[in-house]
Amino acid sequence: MPLSVLDLFSIGIGPSSSHTVGPMRAAARFLGELRGAGLLERVNRVQCGLFGSLGATGRGHGSDTAVIVGLSGHEPETVDPGIVPELVGRARETRTLLLGGERPIPFDEAADVVLHLRRSLPGHPNGMRLTAFDAAGDVVLEREYYSIGGGFVVSDEELASPPEEEHPDPLPFASGGELLERCREIGGGIADVMLVNETAHRDEAELRERLLRIWAVMEECVENGCTRQEELLPGKLGVRRRAPGLLARLRAEDREDGSLHALEWVNLYALAVNEENASGGRIVTAPTNGAAGIIPAVLHYYTRFIRDANEDRVIEFMLTAGAIGTLMKRNASISGAELGCQAEVGSACSMAAGALCAVLGGTPEQVENAAEIGLEHNLGLTCDPVGGLVQVPCIERNAIASVKAINAARLALAGDGSHRVSLDQAITTMRQTGEDMKSKYKETSRGGLAVNVVEC
Repeated sequence: MPLSVLDLFSIGIGPSSSHTVGPMRAAARFLGELRGAGLLERVNRVQCGLFGSLGATGRGHGSDTAVIVGLSGHEPETVDPGIVPELVGRARETRTLLLGGERPIPFDEAADVVLHLRRSLPGHPNGMRLTAFDAAGDVVLEREYYSIGGGFVVSDEELASPPEEEHPDPLPFASGGELLERCREIGGGIADVMLVNETAHRDEAELRERLLRIWAVMEECVENGCTRQEELLPGKLGVRRRAPGLLARLRAEDREDGSLHALEWVNLYALAVNEENASGGRIVTAPTNGAAGIIPAVLHYYTRFIRDANEDRVIEFMLTAGAIGTLMKRNASISGAELGCQAEVGSACSMAAGALCAVLGGTPEQVENAAEIGLEHNLGLTCDPVGGLVQVPCIERNAIASVKAINAARLALAGDGSHRVSLDQAITTMRQTGEDMKSKYKETSRGGLAVNVVEC
């Protein structure tokens, strides 16, 4: 199916796109199927089983609460993050779930939201099964869904038999090589190719409005992350917030001297976003929540420190990043549970590097080179969250990758676009490396830092 930049950049809540946003969407989708089939009034109980990585790290990633919120009739794009603790707390305390916000049914969390720590469903490491029962205990409806990364959710039927394209893109590309060919065909850049494809499915004014809204939420996320009053992030690790203190220090210094001054602000932007994500706040999946700080940090760097930055350039940045992200998703994965953190932070770093190169005047060949550099030097990156929380090493990792993306763009701009390793080869390598990677290094918290760092 054609992938839109609006699929890769979506507004939701933290702390995880695959483990929070995905399960919430799946639960809401299940609710919609019950409504659509006229079955809602028959339901007396709903049980959700979380499998694979969702079961192994679901509590730390908020998968259990996401299911409750989704079944209560909320979507990640529109739910107010502030009501989530109260909504979930009320369901637990009263042992009643307000299904769809209208039908009270009995709720026993221990029996109704089950985390299967060692069991997986066959289609993907992030599997979930939702079952609705009537008062007699008979099954009313049962569905299996997979959260395949970046908040994308598919049913088991869709995973086995993807729907055919009804309205293909006018300038299709399935590889970086084909993307460069499309650029040469139209005599334009990567953003121009994406714009042609996007406007074949929606009005350009709508596209522009939605992309600028996404950028506004990224800006709000940085602001919120910098002004939070809580000293510690949620969870048992006791991780201290650093963004508010770093902002105060940078403002007090108020200096422009020093070649690394701008990069200190880049660190701030990334830390602020990922601390906000860890707090369950409003976030832009870009292309995942675990890697959500990289693209906003690099785009903030561009708009704050480059003189010719404007809204048109912001649109160009996001369209270019979206094109690179579609290649990652189509030809490998953006799921940490599937290919490790290289699929999340590596993909985001590649997207940000190529996008920055584009708005700094890079040719399509230089942009492809920047994207390749950004991905190549994240190959093999494991996903080993301590305590199953998107905090250690995730928050710092976003800051490091943001600076790496800027450097990748500058390296590419220093050349003429010719290079030995192509983006397609790097993506293939990422997929193969992830397939070879042991499951304990793929968002299960059973290896790496997750077992070598004492949680409390």
